[in-house]
Amino acid sequence: MKKVFRHGIVGVCGLALMTGCVDDPYQKTKIGAAIGAVVGAGAGAAIDSKNRGRGAAIGAAVGVLTGGGAGLYMDKQKKAIEEQLAKELAGNDVELRKLPDNSIEVDLKSEASFSTGSSDVKSSFSAALAKLGGVVKQYDSTMVHIIGHTDSQGSDSYNRQLSERRAVAVANALTSAGVDSSRIRTEGRGEAQPESSNTSAEGRSQNRRVEIYLKPVVEGQEQEALQTPK
Repeated sequence: MKKVFRHGIVGVCGLALMTGCVDDPYQKTKIGAAIGAVVGAGAGAAIDSKNRGRGAAIGAAVGVLTGGGAGLYMDKQKKAIEEQLAKELAGNDVELRKLPDNSIEVDLKSEASFSTGSSDVKSSFSAALAKLGGVVKQYDSTMVHIIGHTDSQGSDSYNRQLSERRAVAVANALTSAGVDSSRIRTEGRGEAQPESSNTSAEGRSQNRRVEIYLKPVVEGQEQEALQTPK
């Protein structure tokens, strides 16, 4: 992996030297972008080592953080989400927390985001997802894991499929807001991970949710960003 970074950067820098005599006021910007693309592709290959091609595609959209800077970076992202979703947080339609590994968890309550049995995002909640997507787009050194959950009403197969469709619907809303799709992973877990008892209406309401995990891509720990939250 180090060879990929070193040779790629040397190649780009060599190009810079060869074109040094050209009077181009944007030359430094262009060279910087080229170096960033090379490093990003190399980082992507590290993130998804089993599929180098897809990894390079991920790297083009994902930056890499140094270990010491990840906490501050995620704190800033959390604050930006709090500012954008202040109304939804106050109304308990969304819950937000930072986890010990510096990831951010955003919980979307199904009552606010989806109608019963539907995987179409409510029109009244579309603006909230657009605002969230705007923040996630800016903080591109994160992978986005979206996990759907349901209560135990209905068959296990139906609930798993519904939860997956809802996760995909949220992913589509984020990509519509400009988040690169290569950063996003979706999963439906149906009724398998309840937060409360399904014996009461209140408990079932708590279990119907979509969780979004924003995981920082840290240099030397790239694989951790791809690991699905438990």
